[in-house]
Amino acid sequence: MNKTKLKDRYVFPAIFEYCEGSYTVTFPDLPGCITEGKDVEEALKMAKEAMELHIYNMEDDKEKIPAPGKPENIKLPKHSFTSLIEVWMPPIRNEMRNEYVKKTLTIPKWLNDIALERKLNFSQLLQTAVKSKLGLL
Repeated sequence: MNKTKLKDRYVFPAIFEYCEGSYTVTFPDLPGCITEGKDVEEALKMAKEAMELHIYNMEDDKEKIPAPGKPENIKLPKHSFTSLIEVWMPPIRNEMRNEYVKKTLTIPKWLNDIALERKLNFSQLLQTAVKSKLGLL
């Protein structure tokens, strides 16, 4: 099977256009990838998220991802600026595919017996504990 190698890192120029109190963000090289934010900080965050999802969907649909154009070649509308947006795809792919890994662990038998008696979901408990420990809850 000839499988196309996916890139892990993408950098594309985005156009941030100010209009009526918010910023609309478009990507000249990624038609249909558009978002907005109420201020520059939110627009940057939304641009990164939009690009991640757009590229993930292109990969999933096995579409060719274009090479990024040069920012200096972009003709900017009035009240606009350009910025490079970088995305790192491996964690996005994992999150979107909701992939799981199997872990083996050891606990005392008496603790296992009580947990099974109370119908404890070990996978859910471990996920919650790890998220809590990492400050992700």
